[in-house]
Amino acid sequence: MNPAPSPREPSREHLANPLVRYLLATRPAFLSITLAGCLLGFATALADGVPFGWTRAAVTLLLAMLAHAGINVLNDYCDHLNGSDARNTQRIYPYTGGSRFIQNGVLTPYQMLGFSVVLFAVTIAGGVWLLSAAGSGLFWIGLAGLAIGWAYSAAPLRLNSRGAGEACVAAGFLLVVAGADTVQRGAFAPLPWVAGAPYALLVVSLLYINQFPDRAADRASGKLHWVARLSPAAAAWGYGLILLLAVLTLLGGVLFDALPLASLIALAALFPAGAAARQLQRFAATPERLAPAIRLTLFTAHAQPLLLATILLFSGDFP
Repeated sequence: MNPAPSPREPSREHLANPLVRYLLATRPAFLSITLAGCLLGFATALADGVPFGWTRAAVTLLLAMLAHAGINVLNDYCDHLNGSDARNTQRIYPYTGGSRFIQNGVLTPYQMLGFSVVLFAVTIAGGVWLLSAAGSGLFWIGLAGLAIGWAYSAAPLRLNSRGAGEACVAAGFLLVVAGADTVQRGAFAPLPWVAGAPYALLVVSLLYINQFPDRAADRASGKLHWVARLSPAAAAWGYGLILLLAVLTLLGGVLFDALPLASLIALAALFPAGAAARQLQRFAATPERLAPAIRLTLFTAHAQPLLLATILLFSGDFP
């Protein structure tokens, strides 16, 4: 049985303004992680000496966050259909358990579905304009990003329910960095893919740890991601593996001269996630105690790309 909403959760009475209601339905607090990825993509282009286009950058930021917002809203609708959010009694709001807009009666399921369609339509329309400035390569990045966002939670693929959600998130947020870079330089380049890999993996670590409070509800709803498939103790090791992969991709970029040596400074941003890994080992079976670990993971997923972007800017070859 679903518990009564906490005072922090959204309610129709407290969100009388429809504009505010729809804005908050996108979970705007989480859109900043896309902002961080775009800033890293801009930095990789600037580091390679590409002249910076402010208008293209502003449109890129807007469209990337609209796409992320559309994916968030669509995911809420899909989790309503499979019943996972309604069953979720161990959620840690606002980090896990969805936006609660459908469950708390703030918006109807069809309003959420329609809103996601509008957000995707605006994103596509804006992307068509960007294509004229960035070239055809952006078409494939945008198409792949939207396809991944749909396939992650929507039928018939529902990839997160099949153990492929982590791969979807890694690919999707790597495309954020590559897309931001491509809009600036008008062509593909290796640097954004190399620089974006650790960031994408850290976003995966956020998804991964967020699944522990949702585990029981997801299992009951058939959302069989890896945290749901494994025991809590075994799944906890997966978080450390993701962090290790993030470290190795950054080290690899430096060892193969794709990233400057100073990029190793960005490893400092992973120390909070290391503390989160230790907390997860202790509390994997009592996920209601994971809020501090989730906040540490969220901090790392923002700090690492921003720190690496700063390093690239200071190490780059400006025009």
